[in-house]
Amino acid sequence: MFSKMAASRAMPNYISASHPVESCKCGPIKTAFNSKQTAGKKNAVPCLQRWGKVAVGRSVQSQARVFSRKAVQRIVSASPERPDYVPNKISDPNYVRFFDTTLRDGEQSPGATLTSGEKLEIARNLHKLGVDIIEAGFPCSSLDDFEGVNNIAKVVGNDVDESRNGYVPVICGLSRANKKDIQTAWDAVSPAKRPRIHTFIATSPIHMEFKLRKTPDEVVQLAVDAVKFARGLGCEDVEFSPEDAGRTEPEFLYRVLEAVIDAGATTINIPDTVGICIPDEFGDIIAGIKNNVPNVDQAIISTHCQNDLGLSTGNSLAGAAAGARQVECTINGIGERAGNASLEEVALALHLRGETHFKGLYHGLDLSHIANTSKMVTEYTGMAVQPHKAIVGANAFAHESGIHQDGMLKNKATYEIMDPEKLGIFRKDDAGIFLGKHSGRHAVRTRLQELGYPLEGEELNEVFARFKKIAELRSGGMSDEDLVAIVSEKVFQSSEIWKLEELQVVCGTMGMPTATVKIKGKDGIARVASAVGTGPVDSAYKAVDKIIQLPASLTEYTVSSVTAGINALATTRVVISSPEATTTQENAQTGNIVERSFSGSGSDTDIVNASVRAYINALNKMIGYMVMQEEKRQMSDQSDEMEESTASTIVA
Repeated sequence: MFSKMAASRAMPNYISASHPVESCKCGPIKTAFNSKQTAGKKNAVPCLQRWGKVAVGRSVQSQARVFSRKAVQRIVSASPERPDYVPNKISDPNYVRFFDTTLRDGEQSPGATLTSGEKLEIARNLHKLGVDIIEAGFPCSSLDDFEGVNNIAKVVGNDVDESRNGYVPVICGLSRANKKDIQTAWDAVSPAKRPRIHTFIATSPIHMEFKLRKTPDEVVQLAVDAVKFARGLGCEDVEFSPEDAGRTEPEFLYRVLEAVIDAGATTINIPDTVGICIPDEFGDIIAGIKNNVPNVDQAIISTHCQNDLGLSTGNSLAGAAAGARQVECTINGIGERAGNASLEEVALALHLRGETHFKGLYHGLDLSHIANTSKMVTEYTGMAVQPHKAIVGANAFAHESGIHQDGMLKNKATYEIMDPEKLGIFRKDDAGIFLGKHSGRHAVRTRLQELGYPLEGEELNEVFARFKKIAELRSGGMSDEDLVAIVSEKVFQSSEIWKLEELQVVCGTMGMPTATVKIKGKDGIARVASAVGTGPVDSAYKAVDKIIQLPASLTEYTVSSVTAGINALATTRVVISSPEATTTQENAQTGNIVERSFSGSGSDTDIVNASVRAYINALNKMIGYMVMQEEKRQMSDQSDEMEESTASTIVA
């Protein structure tokens, strides 16, 4: 009997939409269900040879006794067992760690600002997904970022999953190569069961000359001092990145890496910071490090590939093939400029091609959480995924060509390389429950759980009430996409400071567009205002501004149809900023102070209604952040006053 891990690692080449268990005609899985018909036949071996190369020489009947239908399905659906975590060693040389930096590098996308609460929810989903390391943020950039990282370290960083052999993610904080940053990062991540500090300094000639204004010798010393200081704090897991490694002279790169490993670095991350490398070139960089850094066996090699040339996924895979055993990615590939390597793309490539093309490389991710995590990141950041995006785009598993549709009807494997359900992606014809205006609370709750949203209590009540209101207007029932849109508005948003009660709009070609809104505040008092504008949305937004009195600049506005039809649910996403909001933070790479912006989304069959809901959601997020910052400032002032009072007492 072969091991569960061997089976699950090799399974992707066999079990997929192209080769479901029930339709297998070439080997022992089918035989396990019909052993009497094929017992002893030589051609009943190939499938298990792909699994674990153990079927040869064993009778088919013995295989049938080992694998019942349920046993095979458990093996197929189970995520691979991951090796025990040791910072600078991986016991299985084929295991690739996934380092998710959505909450740090991903948040550097313009408009992708996240609150500490939103970061925690995303981190919880990353935990379900099974990422090995979560880079929770850049703690020194702002008080909000520090608290976000610290909260994740306390909650997600101690959420040990015994059902997955004690899995708990490493919680990482980024820092520049200076003591203040490193100390702050350690203070933020130290509550985690497995804390990590990630420190970096630029090593390319252009960065050293123009940004750092340091000599190569000075840069090496700063890097070594940073790693030693981090280890001296008690951090046993330290990652070092030579920023812009893709443009760093090879000999100097080897020198820096050898020095930081000697200083105690457990992971050496190789960033293609400006996305200039091509796969062969990046693979050669990793191979060069393995061959020219004498102590490289004392650390894990990692990749961090930007997507400026659209090659981040290819570069990450080339790095893994050349010997890197950690890949840094983000959900949906979000990040600064053109983004980062997309976690879902790299993960699926290794899942489907790891055994055949990458000499057995595998990972420990539970891919069934890909879709839900992608949707959550989209809703929280306000950054929509383009329809043709690989894996998670709306068109990734859609087929319009007549030839393609004909093939799909005959066998889905003709044009799909894997079953989208295994990623948590459900199409209209995959739904097992028809939901409509007569559906009850239990049916909605059950379907939400199947989609990965285990809502209870007040959250479920709010979602169900919204569901019933929209379902009354629909004759064709509610799709999974509709449910997700409702959940996104009700659950994926910040706490309600202001709530839309009523909206009336008058517009057309015969007069000035006018809107009247009724909004209720946290004090329970409803307020009404009217305004005119250039259109229905503009007039409604101006009416909202009259009540809330926090003028905001609208930097992004998008409307998308969730489903087809005249009565389709529309989702509106907006991004806003305000000069009156003290909402700045520091960029990790440039050190520049950037203004924060805030996103919101709203869904309704009425586009104007959806637009106002989205705008109010974004305003709630901005106001909530400002209130929190003011509370922190007051607490800091009180602390300073107490210190001054204590000092004066001592002097007296």
